[in-house]
Amino acid sequence: MQDKLIIKYIKKRKQEGIEMLIDKYSGLIASIVRTNLGKLKNYEEECVSDVFLAIWDNIEYFEKDKNTFKNWICVIAKYKAINYKKKYLSTANTSEINEDTYYIDKNLLSLEIKQDLEDIFKHLNEKDKDIFKKYYLREEDPQEIAKENNITISSLYSRLSRGRKKIRESMGK
Repeated sequence: MQDKLIIKYIKKRKQEGIEMLIDKYSGLIASIVRTNLGKLKNYEEECVSDVFLAIWDNIEYFEKDKNTFKNWICVIAKYKAINYKKKYLSTANTSEINEDTYYIDKNLLSLEIKQDLEDIFKHLNEKDKDIFKKYYLREEDPQEIAKENNITISSLYSRLSRGRKKIRESMGK
C-alpha cells in the first residue's frame, strides 16, 4: 500500500513521495550500491543520490504488471552502480594518487564489471547476449543490429523486451 502512495506522489511530483521513498528504501539502495561499487566507496553517496533522481525522473516507466516496485528500484540501483564503475574506469588515472582518492586496480575493477554483466546476462541465450551487448553496452544502431542478425527491427525489439523480462525475473529471485 505504501509503494502505491509513493508512486502516486512521485508521479504527481510531490516532495512527500521522494521523502517516503528515501525513508523506506534508502538502506536497500545503499546496500545494493555498496555491493556493486566494491572498492569505490568515495562514489557511494553520489551514486545513491543518482538512483533516487533516476527513480524520480523515470517513474512513468514503472509498470506494476511487469515487476514489483522494490525490484524495479533494485535494478536501477544495480545499473547505476555498474555505470559508476564504467565511468571511473574511463576517467581514472591510477598514477595520480592523493589522500582524496583510493588506489584502484583498473584490471580488478574491469573484471568486477565484466562479472556483474555476466551475472545479469547469464539467463539469456548467446544470440540474445550478443544483441544486448551491442544495443545497451556499445549503443550500436538498432537497424544495423537487426541486419547483422537477419531479423526485422520489430523482432529485435521483441527479443530485447523478452530479454529484459528474463533479467527482471531472475533479479527478483
